[in-house]
Amino acid sequence: MPHILIVDDDTHINEMLTEALLAEGYTVSAAYSGTEAAMLLSQTKPDLVLLDLMLPGLSGEALLPQIREIPVIVVSAKCDIAGKVDLLRGGAADYITKPFDMQELLARIVVQLRGKSSDPDTLAFADLTLYADTLTAVIGGAEIRLTRTECAILKLLMQNPQMPVGKTTILEKISYDTPDCTERSLKQHISNIRHKLQSVSGKDYIEAVYGIGFRLRS
Repeated sequence: MPHILIVDDDTHINEMLTEALLAEGYTVSAAYSGTEAAMLLSQTKPDLVLLDLMLPGLSGEALLPQIREIPVIVVSAKCDIAGKVDLLRGGAADYITKPFDMQELLARIVVQLRGKSSDPDTLAFADLTLYADTLTAVIGGAEIRLTRTECAILKLLMQNPQMPVGKTTILEKISYDTPDCTERSLKQHISNIRHKLQSVSGKDYIEAVYGIGFRLRS
């Protein structure tokens, strides 16, 4: 599912948004200052950011230009038209004024994410989301760092959910990005991926299919 970063220093609003987004099935991260948000954004790439403006440390206005290729919905009590126009021209995808109606905000989120649904570097399967561009998998808000080879293998399996993918096919498809992967090392890479995912969720997402290869299972 899509990953949303909430940036708001108001604990009540942050927790309310988190609860509502989790109920909708989104993966959620929270930051309570602009500085904390900048640090999180340097480590991962969410699908959308909900950004307050009046933040401790780095303000929302100062943080906005640093957010690249991610839709940002500004959620702020500031309501002057000139300020809204400046923010929209400065890179914000949308602007909603506090206090806001939750259903309206959820609808605006859907609209923004609809434009990202074709992103080939973001894949979802059950409660697992892969961000191939940052070599990161997310389960329930927990981030899992992957090697380039592990990411290439998991991406291929997620592109063919619940369908067996042959060992030879895996090696051929990922050979351009990860020429270091061999038939001998493939089994170890698969084992590493399974361990990383299972250590977070307690579930084994990858199943060996005898005589064929591997497949994802929910």
